[in-house]
Amino acid sequence: MFSRLTRAWLRRSYSTVSLLPNTRITPALHQKLERLNQQHDALLAKLNNNQVESANMASVSKELSDLSTTASLFQDWQKCNSELVDLQDLLTGQDHDQDMIEMAKEEFNEILERAHTIEKNLIVELAPKDVADEASAILEIRAGAGGDEAALFSADMARMYERFSQLKRWKWEILAQSEELAGKGLKDITVNITGKNVFGVLKYETGVHRVQRVPATESQGRIHTSTITVAMLPQPTEIDVQIKESDLKIDLYRASGAGGQHVNTTDSAVRMTHIPTGLVVAMQDERSQHKNKAKALKVLRAKVFELEREKTSAARRSSRNKQIGSGDRSEKIRTYNFPQNRVTDHRINLTLYELDPIMSGEGLMNIIEPLQEHYLTESLLDTE
Repeated sequence: MFSRLTRAWLRRSYSTVSLLPNTRITPALHQKLERLNQQHDALLAKLNNNQVESANMASVSKELSDLSTTASLFQDWQKCNSELVDLQDLLTGQDHDQDMIEMAKEEFNEILERAHTIEKNLIVELAPKDVADEASAILEIRAGAGGDEAALFSADMARMYERFSQLKRWKWEILAQSEELAGKGLKDITVNITGKNVFGVLKYETGVHRVQRVPATESQGRIHTSTITVAMLPQPTEIDVQIKESDLKIDLYRASGAGGQHVNTTDSAVRMTHIPTGLVVAMQDERSQHKNKAKALKVLRAKVFELEREKTSAARRSSRNKQIGSGDRSEKIRTYNFPQNRVTDHRINLTLYELDPIMSGEGLMNIIEPLQEHYLTESLLDTE
């Protein structure tokens, strides 16, 4: 039932920290949890003994509330450790029948699984919060190297994210797109995805996505490699980012491409430049100049917001080489290999042989969740 490593672990002293197999709770993090738990108990005792002045009641109550979830999870985790020690005593005993041993093994595995779940929840509670996580997001997909195949893959990826958004009950609104190959491919597409925690779930999608497959036009069955770039930008409110009209340069021009006679014969297209940053957004999909302006401003506000967020986090990222990628569009983050039914995320060396469910959107969380967990765990390095 137990490996040599597991048996050795079970014999460890639990006086300081119980190191579960594959534990995420490091000794330093364990000390922090003990300290937070002691703070919680001390505040609770003060409140119960009426030792808090009325003027400080609100702040103390809030601090206690903030600590309560972490303290409760840590206490549950400690209880799991204690139960595992008791079960080990039972399993190593000589006077127990086989049925009892089998029951103890089953219970051991159940508690071990529960302990790891508690660890995940603890890390979520302790990790630094990204204020943009709860925001909606703007998705940009652009075909890269690979010609027609890159355009086809852009369309495939857009469908994947659209289906994923439907499963999450998020709203999918196309702001702009440039079609190729008679609508079968996309040169680029910009989408507003509205809902709760959109950016927090999809923010790790930013970067270069590579596809390896045999194109439909390939007569000799050779595998081609193509790339697209994905950018996920948090959608700020007008309060988060205020853009002055004096900071904008707006150019109006005649739209090109599909869209109807009215689009092509009026100056409905808009090119909006944010003078302080030099960021430029162009929008021409709507027949109305006002609608194109509104869409351009929405995307521009997201780009300005992301630029400020990047400046804030750049120093922290450069001080410790621990982030999941740089978030740069030029960084290759994932490969989709169709002949091998394989998807590999290069940032965490994760390989899954379930390409179809992922491309349909239904299996995308199987990549996103390990990324979230890894990032949250690594972010605790700044807090230990």
